[in-house]
Amino acid sequence: MPLYPRLIRLAAAGALVLPLLMMSGCGSGDVHAAAPVADVTTILVHGAWADGSSWSRITPLLQARGIKVMAVQLNRNSLREDALIVRRAIEAQTGKVVLVGHSYGGSVITEAGGDNKVGALVYVAAFAPGDGESISDLISPYPPGAWQAGLVADSAGYLRLDPGTYATYFASDLPKAEAAVLASSQGPLLGSVLQDKVTNAAWKTKASYWALSSKEQMIPAALQQGEAARINARVTTIDGGHTELLSHPKDVAAVILDAVDHLQ
Repeated sequence: MPLYPRLIRLAAAGALVLPLLMMSGCGSGDVHAAAPVADVTTILVHGAWADGSSWSRITPLLQARGIKVMAVQLNRNSLREDALIVRRAIEAQTGKVVLVGHSYGGSVITEAGGDNKVGALVYVAAFAPGDGESISDLISPYPPGAWQAGLVADSAGYLRLDPGTYATYFASDLPKAEAAVLASSQGPLLGSVLQDKVTNAAWKTKASYWALSSKEQMIPAALQQGEAARINARVTTIDGGHTELLSHPKDVAAVILDAVDHLQ
């Protein structure tokens, strides 16, 4: 057979086979192989001593599924102000929303998530206060964590973590060099935010999911387990520390995708 007709025939066969391979997930590293979802936005809410770039390894995994992603930037001046930032992000969406909160961001999505567009809440190594509760209320029954000795306050009352504490406790599951970069760009938290109380906890009416870190050194594991049980969250244990969203992005993304899939 002449060369050109053979090439044309092979190309045509490849055009049929390739989509089948893609549909079957062959050779794919995707977290989920399911079809793209329709008009769902995941709003990703970072915690204290972090920023929106905390989600840089989660975002492409969600976008690969056709999910819209918005990573907000909190001011960390008050729970009310940060909840308003998230509410504006919710308002801008046309379809369903899944709110995802890491650490302090869990309190923010708890306060902001009552909107009808919100279909689910995902807590990632986070806090989930109830009505009239603050982060300080949640942690008060537990002995102070060793990391608290590394808090540094400036003249305005904003709190940072010193670099050693950041690497040892906050980012214990990341390489030291990466932890040092994150520590240098951490977003300080106004100390009074820890006393800000939730007014109407969204988890009372929303489906909740929890990515529980097995090597947590910031939020006591017993506290997280108790929180997750109280809000009837679907719990997934991940073999990471407080920054599991960076150290185990596929595992955390799988929890988020589970929440998205249950909206369908």
